[in-house]
Amino acid sequence: MTTLFRNALVVAMDDTRRAEPFRADVLVENDRFSAVGKDLPVPDGATVVDATDRLLMPGLVNAHVHSWEALFKGRYDNLPLELWMLLAYPILGLEPMPERLVYLRTLLVGMESLRSGTTCLLDDVIEMPTQSMDALDAVFRGYEDIGIRANCSGNIVNRRYIDTLPFVDEVLPPDLLAAARGTTPRTTDEYLEFSKEALARYDGRAGRLRYVIAPSGPQRCTDDLLVAADELSKQHDTTLHIHVLETKMQAVTGREFYGSTLVAHLDRLGVLSDRATLAHGIWLTDDDIARLGESGASVAHNPLSNLKLGSGIAAWRALLDAGVNIGLGSDGLSTNDSARMLDVVKSAALLHKVSHPDYRTWPTADEVLWAATRGGARSARLTDEVGAIEPGRKADFVVFDLRSVNFTPLNDVPSQLVYVENGDSIREVWVNGDVVVRDGRCLLIDEEAVLAELRELAAEYMERFATVEQANQVFEPYVAQIYQRCCAEPMGINHWSGDERTWLGGQAAGESGA
Repeated sequence: MTTLFRNALVVAMDDTRRAEPFRADVLVENDRFSAVGKDLPVPDGATVVDATDRLLMPGLVNAHVHSWEALFKGRYDNLPLELWMLLAYPILGLEPMPERLVYLRTLLVGMESLRSGTTCLLDDVIEMPTQSMDALDAVFRGYEDIGIRANCSGNIVNRRYIDTLPFVDEVLPPDLLAAARGTTPRTTDEYLEFSKEALARYDGRAGRLRYVIAPSGPQRCTDDLLVAADELSKQHDTTLHIHVLETKMQAVTGREFYGSTLVAHLDRLGVLSDRATLAHGIWLTDDDIARLGESGASVAHNPLSNLKLGSGIAAWRALLDAGVNIGLGSDGLSTNDSARMLDVVKSAALLHKVSHPDYRTWPTADEVLWAATRGGARSARLTDEVGAIEPGRKADFVVFDLRSVNFTPLNDVPSQLVYVENGDSIREVWVNGDVVVRDGRCLLIDEEAVLAELRELAAEYMERFATVEQANQVFEPYVAQIYQRCCAEPMGINHWSGDERTWLGGQAAGESGA
């Protein structure tokens, strides 16, 4: 298929113009952009679109999302990460989600993503109690059917969850410890075999699907698994995606488990590289940030999730100044609680304005849009494939209506994309050279049928899930005690917005801010 967009307003996000808008024709041939310029000739058989009232920009890239949580929208509030995980990722008693429901929940994430201008995502697929190949197949089929570009992980936790937290032997009663340690995690060899099979089955499918290596976190995985996972990632040139320093408890965990920060531990293991993407990266020291910059690693910044879970504020300007690549992510659908990347873009632009009074350091619209496109593309190992409108790249883009309320009057286009646009102006979304959304509807699936079946199956599943949540609440008072203890530990850094001394009785005096 060949389509020529005539006289469009273009925000190309290329190396030269970045977010600066310009008028041009854009030619799409098959799955790629083939030309961008003035008065392009019309190829034989091409469809010509008058785009005078249209804005074209690259599709947004969601650098970190968890589709497992799609059934938990609006379910939890006012819980920090470690307490929230007891409910959303229960330790005890959970049966695998039926494959049909996995497929439908994947379509739900894809639907919300595409409708709001996301054309590429990295789904860190954490299945509970463990990931099967059938469940992973349902995820890949869902994203293939809906038409989005997706990088889907085999997420692995090969330590018992309770043993990824500090101080548990001091705090938890012996019977609860025994129950929590009664599970048998997957071994390193089992994960490697699983990942090799997944790479053979899914990597490259449909020209837009990839398998991602994803050890869940340094404290959640053994050192031999981290090293082996990194080597497998290197062999297949795929992302090594890992949660690092999302919370202060994780900062304390690094000190307690390894006598260092978690980033320093990863660096000692030799697994920091330009293939590594660290999800969150909030409780970083200056030394951590320097290590990330030197290694070429990326950070997937999830501002809305970090706000809802009270995790803290990432050091946006310090990361950029150190040369760290930043992508933007929604995180899971029960810590945001949506996959709408335009919400994330606006929150990233606003959040860091309260981190420092020097307004010259605040995020610019250009920087935030870069993170939402090119930064996310790089973090997904798609540096030269997506994230910009320029010849040779995949034709993943969004068509906005400039006659909409959000662009009336038309002042500064990048700023209006960041602060004003909420998805209402989107008329089409293209992925891999195909129109997959038009006028707010996904074209490749029956939306009504999907949502109707999902409501029915989800209701049955959530009724059973509620009993599992109730059973796992037995851990809450003990994990809460550990949480409070970790919050009170002086670490020399503070990534909360407030002064810790106001509620820690001065225990954190002298800690530096974000």
